[in-house]
Amino acid sequence: MRHHSVYSYRAKIGLLTPATNTVNEAEWARLLPEGVTCHSHRIDMNADAHDSEPLLDQITRSAGILARADVDVVAYACTAGSMVTPADSLPQAASDRLGRPVLTTAAAIVAALRHLGVRRVSIATPYHQALNDHEVAFLAAHGVTTLAIEGLGLGANGPVDFPRIARTPLPEVEALAHRVHRPEAEALLLTCTDFPTLPLIAPLEAALGIPVVSSNTATLWAALRRAGIGDALAGAGRLLAQPQTPHP
Repeated sequence: MRHHSVYSYRAKIGLLTPATNTVNEAEWARLLPEGVTCHSHRIDMNADAHDSEPLLDQITRSAGILARADVDVVAYACTAGSMVTPADSLPQAASDRLGRPVLTTAAAIVAALRHLGVRRVSIATPYHQALNDHEVAFLAAHGVTTLAIEGLGLGANGPVDFPRIARTPLPEVEALAHRVHRPEAEALLLTCTDFPTLPLIAPLEAALGIPVVSSNTATLWAALRRAGIGDALAGAGRLLAQPQTPHP
């Protein structure tokens, strides 16, 4: 046993989630394998992901609190708030400061797409246009072409908008996914860790014939690998459907 714990004997995943986020924990709770537990801490949304130094301070300060629970890895689970280029710069700097692995959702998405061999995507988001544009530029900087992107316009009004993301009905998310899909896309991205998508992933993959990756499945995939867990997980799409080689 890695941990002398009744429930966490295989691994402990630390989760830094934006303060208003209520979806990430709910979706991960449906997927975590036996012997693996998640321990979360809330973090304020960073106003400017382009200014990585204050964000780095915020992440490492909060991750330090999670480290007291002896977590094996800490995931900063915020898509827009972690789109720093290059993708590995923020998690590497945080890992160096903390002395244990830290990963981010944005870097996890890039790694997941590379793992799947994907270079062309369509993207459904809850975001407003400025955030969508930032996401397109971020992915382009990492060799991924966005064929189409559409959001629900949320976030333009700041924090007042954030709780509305988790309230998006699943049929609305599904309709958005079908609208944004392009036949030339090699994968569909559903981004934002507070965007409810998990029950839609398997049906969308069956309908579209391509991998469907969400912010939450990409982040969990990366976190489990860094914690040495390679289990195949059902119900989360192709990314997690096969046993994985843990990250060294």
